Amino acid sequence: MKTGKNAYGIILHSGSFPRCKTTMNPQSSPTSRICPTCGSKIGENATRCQVCGRNLTTTETKTTKALQGSRLPEVHLSLPVAIGVIILLLALGGVVIYSILSGTGRVIQPTTTPTASASPTITSTPQPTDTPTPMPSFTPLPPVEYSVKSGDNCSIIAAVFKVSINSIITLNNLPADCSSLYIGQKLLVPQPTPTASPLPSATLSEADATEEACEKVSYTVSENDTLSGIAGAYRVSMDAIKIFNGLTGDTVYQGQSLQIPLCERLPTAGPTPTPTAPPPYGATNLLLPADGTSFTIQNETVTLQWASIGELRQNETYMVTVVDVTDGAGRKLVDYSTDTKYIVPVTFRPAGNTPHVIRWSITVARQTGTTKDGNPIYEPAGATSYERVFTWWGGTPQATPLPPQ
Repeated sequence: MKTGKNAYGIILHSGSFPRCKTTMNPQSSPTSRICPTCGSKIGENATRCQVCGRNLTTTETKTTKALQGSRLPEVHLSLPVAIGVIILLLALGGVVIYSILSGTGRVIQPTTTPTASASPTITSTPQPTDTPTPMPSFTPLPPVEYSVKSGDNCSIIAAVFKVSINSIITLNNLPADCSSLYIGQKLLVPQPTPTASPLPSATLSEADATEEACEKVSYTVSENDTLSGIAGAYRVSMDAIKIFNGLTGDTVYQGQSLQIPLCERLPTAGPTPTPTAPPPYGATNLLLPADGTSFTIQNETVTLQWASIGELRQNETYMVTVVDVTDGAGRKLVDYSTDTKYIVPVTFRPAGNTPHVIRWSITVARQTGTTKDGNPIYEPAGATSYERVFTWWGGTPQATPLPPQ
């Protein structure tokens, strides 16, 4: 073993001396420090390094302490928490980068391309075609065979079957005067063509007819108008205006529409205005006797009846017209009745043994004045009813001799 001194005067040994191995437990000396020369750990308050023999000053001691106290804190994290922190940081970074790029306009929003949806195909189902129903056509009825009886002639037979005399003459090749008939003779009588009976016409009541015939004018109430002022301007009573407009009081308001009945104007000095005539009536419906009824000598009177057209006014009545068609002189009876029936006087009954065809009708008439003798003057005030006929025997029929065999 050899000994010597180094530059610092420290004795160094060389040889087979065993090396001194110092094992220091950091946990056993928490206040240890490091020698600045050899890097060995020494005590905090040591003034000399035991390895290299360097004397430590107070300044070096403070510096060592300062160096030793500047260690970073240690943070211990588990693996799942660490992964979560990394993902959170990546997400925050992505949001920041997206915000920056959006501000510069470099982010292009994707354009949504609409997907065309398939339109449903509508299949039209053919509708059944309506087959027009053919209208029934009129088929002439075959003629009726008729045996001539006592007292028959062409006019009576035609009236009974409601056909013309000429149709009987033509169908049976009879003379024009139809004078060759005899009892038991077979005649072909054509059946009449059916005709629709006229429908009864609607008739208005007296109040409705009067209101319908009254001339009216529309008036819109202004701001300062009063009912009395409007009535005075049109010379119509306030009551008439209230009745025609359904008013319950005398108050009117701006913008209200009123109907002014000019037919209710008050009379003024001068000529009397002509009153407005009510509208004409429709045709009346005849009731009895039935068309073609036959009356004999036992029927001393014949009563005619018809349906009412409504309530008649004081100057209105029914005009009854009765005509003897068979009589060559054309006997005619015109009479008036306020009732819906009329008894044909016995004086109008035909004389002789031949039945006569009588035709009658009804018309509403209105009195328009009087004659010098004080008799009323009537004029037709509506449509005439359709005509009906009946036969009337004037005497006891006599047997007609049979033609020679």
